[in-house]
Amino acid sequence: MSSPANLTVALVQQSNTDNAEQNMAKSIAGIRDAASQGAQLVVLQELHRSLYFCQTEDVDVFDLAETIPGPSSNVLGELAKELGIVIVASLFEKRATGLYHNTAVVLEKDGTIAGKYRKMHIPDDPGFYEKFYFTPGDLGFEPIQTSVGKLGVLVCWDQWFPEAARLMAMAGAELLIYPTAIGWDPRDDEGEQTRQKDAWVISQRAHAVANGVPVISCNRVGHESDPSGQSDGIQFWGNSFIAGPQGELLAEANNTDEQLLLVELDQKRSENVRRIWPYFRDRRIDHYQDLTKIYRD
Repeated sequence: MSSPANLTVALVQQSNTDNAEQNMAKSIAGIRDAASQGAQLVVLQELHRSLYFCQTEDVDVFDLAETIPGPSSNVLGELAKELGIVIVASLFEKRATGLYHNTAVVLEKDGTIAGKYRKMHIPDDPGFYEKFYFTPGDLGFEPIQTSVGKLGVLVCWDQWFPEAARLMAMAGAELLIYPTAIGWDPRDDEGEQTRQKDAWVISQRAHAVANGVPVISCNRVGHESDPSGQSDGIQFWGNSFIAGPQGELLAEANNTDEQLLLVELDQKRSENVRRIWPYFRDRRIDHYQDLTKIYRD
């Protein structure tokens, strides 16, 4: 399946409420808007159906989970078929009773499921208690082949790990895609907030550079309260962006508003960049064995 020479990609940066139907309607409206402007691939943010529920540990939240295939993937599959586009969505997957994943699903333009990726790196930090909800993924770092190219889909916390990006690129991923939910503790001062956001952007742009592929990072935006009242909640910082294969910023959202970003990617640029910067050629795999250790004591 050959990739188009030029690919118009879009991401939907949105704020969420506790009304799942309204959240999904907002995602669908964003997808339709993107398709009307020529998008062939549309990426949604992490867990776009709901609030970011991992601020607390609550067993009732498991009621939000659904199977894949299931209601949301069916609706998005029908939409993908209607619009003739590829959609990357992020769902709370119920695999079995008591077994749940943070899963990205890719809907092909014929409405079928092209593949899915289960989040591999699961954080457990104040306000981000994901280990309570999500079993670590077991599908590995495998790109998903679609009509618009081979997609290296990862999720949020994965974006801090260069190993994940590298393994996707080594398997032929033509794009790296990160549905994300990350934000500030409102109690942090402006300097700390800026450092955190800049680190987030720099890390992902570095994945683009090191692997010679574009990166699409779609984050949510807006304040979400802590249901327990123990903190000031999370101010999701938006700042979704699309970067080219040299890390160049092609489009960038702001920190406060719901936005739709569209960019036309020249798929030949990755080939040209890799010819100039042949990192894959110069990798010293004969000396990388210790990367399989947690730490070199």
